[in-house]
Amino acid sequence: MEPAMKVLKLLLSGFIGLLLAASALAAPDTDWPKKPIIAILAFPAGGSTDVFARAVMAPLGEALGQSIVVENKPGAGGMIGLQAAAKAAPDGYTIHFSALTNQTISQALFKNPPADLRKDFEPVALVGTIPHLIVVNPTVPAKNLPELIAFIKSKKGDFNYASQGNGSLSHLESTLFMQRIGATGTHIPYKGSSFALPDLIAGNTLMMFDSVTASLPHIQSGKLRPIAIAAAERSPLMPNVPTLGQDGMKQFDVENFYAVYVPKGTSPLIVSKLEKEIRKILTNPDFKARMANQGIHPQFANSQKLAEITTDEHAKWEKVVKSANVKVD
Repeated sequence: MEPAMKVLKLLLSGFIGLLLAASALAAPDTDWPKKPIIAILAFPAGGSTDVFARAVMAPLGEALGQSIVVENKPGAGGMIGLQAAAKAAPDGYTIHFSALTNQTISQALFKNPPADLRKDFEPVALVGTIPHLIVVNPTVPAKNLPELIAFIKSKKGDFNYASQGNGSLSHLESTLFMQRIGATGTHIPYKGSSFALPDLIAGNTLMMFDSVTASLPHIQSGKLRPIAIAAAERSPLMPNVPTLGQDGMKQFDVENFYAVYVPKGTSPLIVSKLEKEIRKILTNPDFKARMANQGIHPQFANSQKLAEITTDEHAKWEKVVKSANVKVD
């Protein structure tokens, strides 16, 4: 009888040990977060990614009971910020607010990208879209797309055009646009809208594909002129500005997605909590109205759906980059 009791005690001891170990492992998740969280952005302050990220991170921090510190790490079409986020500890204290479309394009353009949204991250939630548009300096005589195309062709390649950076959506849109109209110019890449727009306003560059969010204040002040929206629908903020398709250039609309990810290996409990709180923010009517006034379209999709969107976006842009033979300068 005594040996049996010893075995039973050993089994009970082992079982209790496993429970304690499981409890210890779960504790960091259940009482997370205990300290401020860092949100890494791959684009500079003042651009559409920055504006949207800060709008989401402020109420998210309030809901979690900790501040969220936004860190801008621009450059290389979003690859610098992406790499920094991928290398962070998967402990719930680093979030990556991703310009998803931009980063999938960079993934396709760069030969050896340092990180991959599909392999190095856990998807949390899709947060929305921000349409792009063509903007020009007001000294450009063109008032619409046909006039802009004619003016560009008259320059016979002697002009500069800006983009948000090598490997960015803005870069790819410009390249495809020039291919479609049969023109060439000098591409000037910047580290985001906030760096590119001053030169465009100063007349150092002729045109740029930029986000509605970043360009809107300059359009409203008369420092830039909108030509056409690179999306399927017009912007409610500029109802008189047609889409490229409406102005004669078919099949040139882009869903410019934004999403939240965390480093690979982050606890599912943390992912679930982030997803839940982000959904509350994005579906709040006041938040949606405030974002609409800045040209941002909040749109929630859960972690599972975001994983599918991420895969689809990579496949889509890999095909576009290959067929267009786009190269990074």
